[in-house]
Amino acid sequence: MKVNTRKRRNARRVFEQMYGKQEMIDRMYQIISQGKQGLDAFLLEIGRTMAETIMYIEREELSGPEYHPISSKIQKWASQGGSIYLGDQKISVEHPRLRGKKGEMTLESYQKLKEPGAFSEELLGKILRGISSQRYSETVIEAANAFGVSSSSVSRHIISVTTKKLQEFKERDLSDFRAFAIFIDTIHRAGKAFMVALGIDAVGKKRVLGFWEGATENNEVCKGLFVDLERRGLKLTKKIIWVTDGGSGIIKALKEKFGKKLIHQRCTIHKDRNIQKHLPKRYRKEAHRQFRTALEQTKYKDAKQMLLEFERWLRGINESAADSLLEAIEEILTLHRLKVPALLRKTLHTTNPIESMFSTVRDCEGNIKRYRDSRMSQRWLAAVCLHCEQNFRRIKGYTSISSVVKRIKAEQTEKKELPKVD
Repeated sequence: MKVNTRKRRNARRVFEQMYGKQEMIDRMYQIISQGKQGLDAFLLEIGRTMAETIMYIEREELSGPEYHPISSKIQKWASQGGSIYLGDQKISVEHPRLRGKKGEMTLESYQKLKEPGAFSEELLGKILRGISSQRYSETVIEAANAFGVSSSSVSRHIISVTTKKLQEFKERDLSDFRAFAIFIDTIHRAGKAFMVALGIDAVGKKRVLGFWEGATENNEVCKGLFVDLERRGLKLTKKIIWVTDGGSGIIKALKEKFGKKLIHQRCTIHKDRNIQKHLPKRYRKEAHRQFRTALEQTKYKDAKQMLLEFERWLRGINESAADSLLEAIEEILTLHRLKVPALLRKTLHTTNPIESMFSTVRDCEGNIKRYRDSRMSQRWLAAVCLHCEQNFRRIKGYTSISSVVKRIKAEQTEKKELPKVD
């Protein structure tokens, strides 16, 4: 007989001894009729029995078996009702007691099972996946001894765990993060603007670096974000590629901080949309085609030539559209100038990575009807940002990052060595 088969038969006998064969047959029909919910309810009861068994074993390890005490200073002291967390549910249990020379002794296993931390984490995960805290009790397994999931109880746990997430997010050390590129964009929530920085490191991994709250997206909010990032150890060097949507406040702050050595890539999708908004509908499809074709060129010289031809075409239709393209033409072609390979350029030429994260933020916070104050807004944003990080993947084309970094260093060295003209 195979070992696995023997183990399964032994397990069946153990359950039959615990509950009786007829009880197990009744459970089988319950599971057949109720499906997974019936199984989950049964597993919850098994978990309760297992937890109580562990606590009784710990008491026996400390005090000794019945009628054979290890020490006269430690005595068994009946049992009493209590509660523990199993997964994301709070259930009632009978926990054994011990008395020592100095009074009541706490069982370590009971203390660990009582901690709400793991419960709060699982609860937050469910809330972020779209379950309303007001309706959370509807998702709980309807089993005996389960309680503590009222909307007010859930809210208290959520406030507690999101407060810890905010503290973790705002205080985490960034000195180990070597930024290759940083995306900056703003998400508006509850009438407030939250400027967020998303970084890509030298090996292509993404991390949410921080956020700063303001009334609108402006220069001062961006400066506040920079100060916060540097306070936590992030080195904002002139070799970082900055990707933005073209907001004037962000660009002003970047230019003030880095001057002529700023490496700034404007989001090409935002610029494309901006140009099209200036044009009559009959010209928009052709404008989009010409703009994208130019950006698909590998060489900086070819891409710039095609954009200039596009600018002349726009000039005959709408002067403002042509001016909009011309003022940003060099920043649109930053990646081309740095000879960034096409696969890596696909990630860096738009703010899509941070916009995608914002989409997740909106989905996760969909059940929040009202932000009561700034603290609540920040708690939730921090919690969702950390939640998003769990699903981040290494960017495509990351193997080319080292060669791009070398070209940036070479370019900045050349600029530094240029002789002054009298």
